[in-house]
Amino acid sequence: MGFLPCKTRHQLSKAKESLEVLNIEGSLVPIIDASFVSPIRRFQNLGHLSVEVYCHGEDDGGRCIFKLDNDNVTELAMALTQLESLLLGRACFENTCTTTVSCLLPISVHCVKLKKLEIHFSTTNIVEDFKNIPRFQQSRSLPRYPLARLGVYRTPLSLNEPGFETVAKGMIDIFPSLERCEGLERIWDRLTERIELQEM
Repeated sequence: MGFLPCKTRHQLSKAKESLEVLNIEGSLVPIIDASFVSPIRRFQNLGHLSVEVYCHGEDDGGRCIFKLDNDNVTELAMALTQLESLLLGRACFENTCTTTVSCLLPISVHCVKLKKLEIHFSTTNIVEDFKNIPRFQQSRSLPRYPLARLGVYRTPLSLNEPGFETVAKGMIDIFPSLERCEGLERIWDRLTERIELQEM
């Protein structure tokens, strides 16, 4: 096993301290999983992390490439506390990811400067997921970042009337400054209307 020369180690150390913007093009992203984000966590002064990739493209074989879970997202949020913008690919319609709305809470708690967020999360059981977020009640008093818009892109959503109330309230509890959820489906606009009512 070889060793890096002292100068190279110093250069890598300086890069970890000074890198503030990291944009990764879609063609360079085979899959967004723990092994992909693990080295990124070293750049603890990152203010902007953008993984510009769409699922179901030619480069990914027509599949969802988001394979992080809630724990992976928590670790990322705890490491990159200076983030102002976080884009982890454009969410697709499959709704097969293992992240749930629970992954949004550690982002809110640890990344207090964040203004822009796009991330995959499953909405299959979103109402129950909001009800079951661990330590959610105790976490509501913690500082929150000024996120106003949450990008959900093609994430599907199906809610009945009581469900709209639960999800809108849950979103505001996590993101007190949230103004809208930006997705392609009309139902996200309806949720945004409910969020606006929560803020009145």
